[in-house]
Amino acid sequence: MKTIDEDIRSGNLKQIYLLYGTEDYLKRQYRDKLKNALTAAGEDSGMGGMLSGGDGDMNFNRFEGKDINPKQVIDLAETLPFFAERRVILIENSGFFKNACDELAEYLAQPAASTYFVFVEEEVDKRSRMYKAVKNAGKIVEFATQTEELITRWVLARLKKEGKNITGSVMQLFLSKTGSDMGNIDRELEKLICYTMDKSVIEAADVEAIATEQTTNRIFEMVNAIAEHNQRRALDLYYDLLTLKEPPMRIMYLITRQFQILLHLRDMAGKGFDNQTMAQKAGIPPFAVKRNLTQARGFGAGQLRQALEDGVALEEAVKTGRMNDQMAVELFIIRYSAAKQKK
Repeated sequence: MKTIDEDIRSGNLKQIYLLYGTEDYLKRQYRDKLKNALTAAGEDSGMGGMLSGGDGDMNFNRFEGKDINPKQVIDLAETLPFFAERRVILIENSGFFKNACDELAEYLAQPAASTYFVFVEEEVDKRSRMYKAVKNAGKIVEFATQTEELITRWVLARLKKEGKNITGSVMQLFLSKTGSDMGNIDRELEKLICYTMDKSVIEAADVEAIATEQTTNRIFEMVNAIAEHNQRRALDLYYDLLTLKEPPMRIMYLITRQFQILLHLRDMAGKGFDNQTMAQKAGIPPFAVKRNLTQARGFGAGQLRQALEDGVALEEAVKTGRMNDQMAVELFIIRYSAAKQKK
């Protein structure tokens, strides 16, 4: 990220950029920074697979989706910009870096001097020809889920700018409700700042009053209730999610995903992995490792494995029409909130 900022500050912009990773908020931020630095185009407009530059800009083009025609991209790249220094082509979520796209990879080895590319993807294959082509000719930046330290510093900087303070415990409460997605944190932080407009110190009551708890947090609470054999609490949380229009099979998926995380963490903790490594391998933020390990101790390894198997079996029963989806999830919750722990 710092390297992109430096490129923009110095004006030494590369001809090709690839931004990839799971942190969508940062990807969007740097995508827009690069777009603004490379062209004066306004908002995107257009239709179909290709979206032309807005505000009358004929030198900015945006492609999105898996049905992009590489030949169309190359033909456009070979078109000289109209009364401007550069033509800028933004390509998002194309899948080019996961699937073979040899024609475009070959072109990127020596593109038209006036054409600049910005690729934005979630996943890439570092062995692909496209990845290697960009690595040789441009710059690649990964935007992974940020660490607790970086997220905390970012939130603190935002609050300081607004003249507000927050204690460490209240910060943890806030992040436990928002999760680690920076886009969601940004939205919730804006709400919190507006809510506490006349206060200099943000308190736990402010967070409780305004922060929207994420579905994954409710799932975590539900699994906690299951581990504690608090069947009524687990079912109440389930019915709350149904009231919020969450599909039963998505809830089932999230429950079994939580059991998978617990089993993975339990196994890694037994092998002596540190928290940072466990967070990376389990796909959760570092600050969530401790509470997940605590939850994992409420289950035996055998029970966690059986829960995963039962989740798959219930999903199959729903898909084949042998069971109603809402009933399948209820059955799972009742079974495991009433079961004795298996060691």
